[in-house]
Amino acid sequence: MPDPLSPTELLKLDRDHVWHPYGPMPGRAEPLLVESASGVRLRLAQPAHGQDELIDGMSSWWSAVHGYNHPVLNEAARGQLDRMSHVMFGGLTHEPAVRLAAKLVEITPEPLRHVFLSDSGSVSVEVAVKMCLQYWRSVGRPGKQRLLTWRGGYHGDTWQPMSVCDPKGGMHELWQGALPRQLFADAPPASYDTYDTAYADHLRALIARHADELAAVIVEPVVQGAGGMRFHSPEYLRVLREACDEHGVLLVFDEIATGFGRTGTLFASEHASVSPDVLCLGKALTGGYLTMAATLCTSEVADGISRGEVPVLAHGPTFMGNPLAAAVACASIDLLLGQDWQGEVKRIEAGLRDGLAEVAELPGVRDVRVLGAIGVVQLDRALDEAAMSAATEAVVREGVWLRPFRDLIYTMPPYVTNDTDLARICGAVRAAAATAGA
Repeated sequence: MPDPLSPTELLKLDRDHVWHPYGPMPGRAEPLLVESASGVRLRLAQPAHGQDELIDGMSSWWSAVHGYNHPVLNEAARGQLDRMSHVMFGGLTHEPAVRLAAKLVEITPEPLRHVFLSDSGSVSVEVAVKMCLQYWRSVGRPGKQRLLTWRGGYHGDTWQPMSVCDPKGGMHELWQGALPRQLFADAPPASYDTYDTAYADHLRALIARHADELAAVIVEPVVQGAGGMRFHSPEYLRVLREACDEHGVLLVFDEIATGFGRTGTLFASEHASVSPDVLCLGKALTGGYLTMAATLCTSEVADGISRGEVPVLAHGPTFMGNPLAAAVACASIDLLLGQDWQGEVKRIEAGLRDGLAEVAELPGVRDVRVLGAIGVVQLDRALDEAAMSAATEAVVREGVWLRPFRDLIYTMPPYVTNDTDLARICGAVRAAAATAGA
């Protein structure tokens, strides 16, 4: 074992060599150094703003739904590690991946039957797009190469996912002109409870007009995540399903952020009782332990590809079907479904509604919205770097970890968060909103 490094030494090395997400190199803000994590708490290697541990209100970017250092998931990882941590998936298979694929088929909506495993959410979207394009080529419609989505979305940071992220307010505006040119509907009206018939007609008209060139429609069902944390009526999913069926277009749901209970149903599409042709999963798939994602498709899509001039899906990540990640994913799904997860999500939803209600009265707050275990405060302006730093410091002073961005202060806590800790998270959101509006 190498000699341990002090926090000061680690942070210097971090500053010199480590490029953090969505940041410059070197970074302008020093990250907090996490020493360990357990339950919903992150233990810091050195105190920050008077706190030596923080309640994680982000579930590590929405993935750690069971919290940290969970004995069931630890045991699954240890047990698999004693057997094998990895083996190539080309020409070989193994029990954890087979069991995981079978579980996913069992718990996802019919008629999804086939599972392609990969190692990140963005890659699962890449695979979904490749499936759709290759399907149409294989069935003799090679001109169907474009994708349609709605504005306000976010689907990842690799190439094809960037092309269906919001082209104006998203993070990938730099690449316009180089990315494939996709079609964008207006953003869905930002209300879970309100259905706009004019907007539904807008979706139908776009799909009908461009059907000959559209391979697929891809959307985040019910909740748009990093593109703006907006909620929309599930009825639009039914509109998309009907229009895609009528005009011969595939439908892809990106449930990387919303899957595994986050919105109050196991998958967000269940709010509308609608099933896609292709489904993308990730984040909470392994309970936040290891990176893994999955792309599911119907037999129609799989059979179409398999009958084509190139009868294989030419994609194969090195760590595809990783046994260690698959074993933990199986344990995480069993852990979730073996308890009253819906009751826990409803409890968190009620706590967020109560705890964030008064935030709506603060200066500078435009909207407060809650759905399932998601709480969002939207400000009336985007925060600059200094204001963002001040809001983050206000959160940390409350003993909580959140990561505000643009005009949003939001939380997606682990499902194991108790009522006391949930109240502290709401207090931290209030403190950040008050600081931002000061």
